[in-house]
Amino acid sequence: MPPQAAIVAVLALAGLASSFMFTLVVPIQSQLPELLNASRDDTAWVVTSTLLAAAVTTPIAGRLGDMYGKRRIVLVLLALLVVGSVIAALSPGILGVIVGRTLQGAVTGVVPLGISILRDVLHHKRVDTAIALISATLGVGGALGLPVSALITEYADWHLLFWVSAALGAVVFALVLWIVPVSVLRTAGRFDLVGAAGLAVGLIGILLAISRGNEWGWTSPIILALGLGGVAVLLVWGWYELRIPEPLLDLRVAARPAVLLTNIASVAMGFSLFASNVIYPQILELPESAGGFGLSLIAASLVVMPAGIMMMLLSPFSGRLARTVGPRLLLILGAVSLIVAYGYTLLFSAEVWQLVVANILIGVGIGFGYAAMPMLIMRAVPATETGASNGLNALFRSLGTSTAAAVVAAVLAANTVDVSGMPTPTPAAFTTSFVLGGLAAVVALVVAAFIPRRQNPLERHPSLRDS
Repeated sequence: MPPQAAIVAVLALAGLASSFMFTLVVPIQSQLPELLNASRDDTAWVVTSTLLAAAVTTPIAGRLGDMYGKRRIVLVLLALLVVGSVIAALSPGILGVIVGRTLQGAVTGVVPLGISILRDVLHHKRVDTAIALISATLGVGGALGLPVSALITEYADWHLLFWVSAALGAVVFALVLWIVPVSVLRTAGRFDLVGAAGLAVGLIGILLAISRGNEWGWTSPIILALGLGGVAVLLVWGWYELRIPEPLLDLRVAARPAVLLTNIASVAMGFSLFASNVIYPQILELPESAGGFGLSLIAASLVVMPAGIMMMLLSPFSGRLARTVGPRLLLILGAVSLIVAYGYTLLFSAEVWQLVVANILIGVGIGFGYAAMPMLIMRAVPATETGASNGLNALFRSLGTSTAAAVVAAVLAANTVDVSGMPTPTPAAFTTSFVLGGLAAVVALVVAAFIPRRQNPLERHPSLRDS
């Protein structure tokens, strides 16, 4: 069997590849209508399709991993990344790019599956540190990937973005096949196809309403139908899941206080993280005449990058701290750091270096918070439910990031002034957005304070019972 350090390194690389997909097209997003000869409303699907695929695929992939082998499903998701990247790279028009980006979004499921694999194969004393590292990749991949994407689009054809992601996916696929052991812990039973379809339909309705509400109008019939219809479908889905012997997700496990409250905190944490990803780059790139700093995309991405670096540097410390004080306190510390980061920005944001400091604090907050959440989940669920439960937790984080993207975009769009013929967000719009990011962190802090300190040890993994 390969050394445990090699397994952790490969799964961390898979996590980096997965989170890189969310910043892959950021540098060309404003140019997509011209590059693809399509309307701005149509090119928005290049981003929306990835978001929808990630949200729908992640909990389903978690369940498939529990049933048919986590490594096997990780390989399937990585193969979809490679295929989607090649389709997008070869496509001259918008349809192929949207199809490719949809397949790329599916790879998000490798992070919760990777975390579950760690629980199965590592010694219990190494699990928390390894989980902290894999969790950090959710932020690190985006923070480090943004300047890479910016450099590629600055000096090469935009299709190279997708060839790079295809090569990265192929390398990670080969490493997982070579290094990561086959999963031996399986959940017996039959896959719940009806439950998977119901979850997909409900989530797509809600996420479409959230992500397209600004463009289509929050009170428009189509947005109301999508949002309310999605909620109705999920209510029926929940009723169905509670009444079948082999559900896609065991909602009774998901309703346990430790799991439920952790997932609620995940929504707030996801909101706070993505709000920073939206706000800081925009204010850094905004012209000085409009109250910004006038930086290029590459320079702005370098200012934001310390957040990802901090997440990676803190991961070993996060694991040790979790073993000492528990993941609940780690989540609380993460929320406090985010509150301090947004509060600091409201008071000190006149110089670029001050925003660097703010992003370092963001990195500390997300590094602690994202490390704590899967630890809390896995201490509260049976070993046979880790893939599905971690997938559900990742879904709640996605709901937070999607909501942040929509809410912050609405705030910035509603408060603009004309600068050289272009509507530009006002300083008050950025201030409001920072306040919203801080309030989300406050919500995460309050919810984390009510998470039970201890779970039933009989429901934990056998290797953890002896710890």
